[in-house]
Amino acid sequence: MTRPFDTVRRTLPIPESRPPTTATLDIRDTSYPPLDRLRPPDGAPNVVVVLIDDMGFGASSAFGGPCAMPTAERLAAGGLKYTRFHTTALCSPTRAALMTGRNHHAVNMGTVTNLATSTPGYTAVRPQSAATLAEVLRLNGYSTGAFGKMHQTPPWEISPVGPFDRWPTGEGFERFYGFLGGEMNHWEPLLFDGTQPVEPPDTDDYHLSDDITDRAIGWMRTQHALAPAKPFFMYLSFGATHAPHHAPKEWIDKYRNRFDQGWDREREVILERQRAAGVVPDDCVLTQRHDDIPAWDELDGDEQAVAARLMETYAAFAEHTDHQVGRLVDALEASGTLENTIFLYLLGDNGASGGGGTYGSFNETASLNGVREPAANMVQRLDEAGGPTAYNNFPTGWAHATNTPYQWFKQVASHWGGTRVGLVAHWPAGVSAAGEVRHQWHHVNDVYPTILEAAGIPIPETVNGTPQQRIDGVSMCYTFDEPGADERRTTQYFEMFGNRGIYHDGWSACTKHLAPGEHAPEAGFRDDRWELYAPDDWSQAHDIAGEQPEKLIELQQLFLAEAEKNSVLPLDDRRVERFIAQLAGRPDLNGGRGTVELHAGMRQLNDNCVPDIKNKSHSIRASIVLPDSGADGVVLSQGGRFGGWSLFLSAGVPVYCHNWLGFERFSVRADYALAPGRHELVFTFDYDGGGFGKGGTGTLAVDGAQVAQARIARTVPFRNPTSDTTDVGIDLGTPVTDEYRTEKGRFSGRIEWVRITADGDGPAIPPGVAQRIEVATQ
Repeated sequence: MTRPFDTVRRTLPIPESRPPTTATLDIRDTSYPPLDRLRPPDGAPNVVVVLIDDMGFGASSAFGGPCAMPTAERLAAGGLKYTRFHTTALCSPTRAALMTGRNHHAVNMGTVTNLATSTPGYTAVRPQSAATLAEVLRLNGYSTGAFGKMHQTPPWEISPVGPFDRWPTGEGFERFYGFLGGEMNHWEPLLFDGTQPVEPPDTDDYHLSDDITDRAIGWMRTQHALAPAKPFFMYLSFGATHAPHHAPKEWIDKYRNRFDQGWDREREVILERQRAAGVVPDDCVLTQRHDDIPAWDELDGDEQAVAARLMETYAAFAEHTDHQVGRLVDALEASGTLENTIFLYLLGDNGASGGGGTYGSFNETASLNGVREPAANMVQRLDEAGGPTAYNNFPTGWAHATNTPYQWFKQVASHWGGTRVGLVAHWPAGVSAAGEVRHQWHHVNDVYPTILEAAGIPIPETVNGTPQQRIDGVSMCYTFDEPGADERRTTQYFEMFGNRGIYHDGWSACTKHLAPGEHAPEAGFRDDRWELYAPDDWSQAHDIAGEQPEKLIELQQLFLAEAEKNSVLPLDDRRVERFIAQLAGRPDLNGGRGTVELHAGMRQLNDNCVPDIKNKSHSIRASIVLPDSGADGVVLSQGGRFGGWSLFLSAGVPVYCHNWLGFERFSVRADYALAPGRHELVFTFDYDGGGFGKGGTGTLAVDGAQVAQARIARTVPFRNPTSDTTDVGIDLGTPVTDEYRTEKGRFSGRIEWVRITADGDGPAIPPGVAQRIEVATQ
């Protein structure tokens, strides 16, 4: 269904109309039309976009996968399934393309916000010339709400001092409840309500997916109850199924022993189901498993047991998430709004993640720090998978399997395994077709123009006084009731970490430059080997670059033209350097300060808010006041159960604990409790040097006198869990240590100030050189 556009809406905000002034003295002698609220076009539908994180094309049952997702199947039965829908291969860029209708580099989101650089195309700063879908709908009279994961705000702007322009509430969403980072602990999350940090509800059965769905449903019901004639735009973006894979035990138990046959056989079974469902053609070829993924039969017993349980947990996480979507659908139906709601269910913001490594991980943070836990250790913890004491991710073999029938996975933008995901579209009032499949080729930046066309809203030319840049997406509305319609999306480039590709008129050319987990590419950009796939090669199974070199050159040249037009060049494959703000060239909230003073009540501060003290000597100095009854709790903490440190009092005794990635805890502890009154507590760390993650000597002093000293054998080298932060007087999220004697380690005394001081620089990383980081393991 399409509607004629109201041209006045091409300039937003819609210009106000003002009646002429009058010299009439008495109101009784004249009349004015009644005031009216801003309204969208008549009959405009509600809009719901649900986005699942890190889910491959072959994961969900709606697309032949092993993860039961009955809500996706239900919506598909009443709507459409799109089989050639693509993302950018990574979360922040996909979300930026979805919300703006532009290519990700064209809106400066060439990578995740955490790795932003000063290079155009990669700054993570959305230009004002690319207003978001939320802002456009809001200015056209929609209510707008976002719930869950965003990952669009530049990291140096995520702090209590803002600015808040690029927070969700600054980008068109009137209501926001969720988190701003790339991943989150689903049992103990750190959340924002608008721009204010909040703690989740204190319930025994708390789970983040339940929480954000409850908030979304409550918001929808309020909109419908108070303004039933006003349409709404809801963006429900789950942290699931991104690692850590957290699911209630009863959901995991449903999949017990389901994946014992292994990923090689599972891929074959998935493809059989996909053919039967019509989401791939009968002649679709199963691509080969890559050499760096072992055959299932090559794994030993422990490795198979761990891998199977981790896949059981992932499947449970997926089904549990789909159940939440089902609750939302039921609520829409009960309110009578489902019929005229265009509901887009995106089953992935990229392909499945290979971040778990060859054998999987019970601590994703350890993996990101270069530390792998052997299966012989993990097999002892199988029952913890999915629970609060695990931060698990499945092996690359399962990532590959849940991307069936395609090659590769998340981050690898060159191949469909990294970019192709399932899409379900449901809109009974606007689409007469139901239970059908659409094979037209489309991209995530097509969502923006699709929704505007369905709502009868033109693509704006000016928003808030800023002329708008070109739209790269193409509306999918032409496919709604025309299954055989000719494709209108004929060209799209891809690029991520130097992995690049181009689609044009059915052909695809691509080159994998850097696989997930690799710190250095095997070849330079000019030496990368390109592959070529013909239009009838559905899964990119047969490389014909050697047979048609002229066609390959044509597509390579087209890629370069698109890359230049979209600020993709120069290519950037640096892994390690981009984690360091000064090398990447992005702003740092600290402005290079070596010392920052914090005060009581400052909490949920991300790494950008305080000096980086990893891999260098440093000190933590605090002025505290203890009541007559003594004191317990945290003075300052950073990180949590899966990596970090805490300076705290236990029954009045000063303690410093360094949690090395959940594997080992090193403590520096005084041997007596502090007396009531004011004290200056100081912890100093003398780093050994010689590389990353090395050890050193920790010393505690009180009022100028040393009270304890101990060896800290190893330290977290690069990053603490992104779901844990720096907190004064408390340890939010997961606890660094289980020694706290108060809830969440709340400090029972008074903290006057805390100073963090970094002494000098850490190990040098030469710009432009990607290094493999070796971290000592147990």
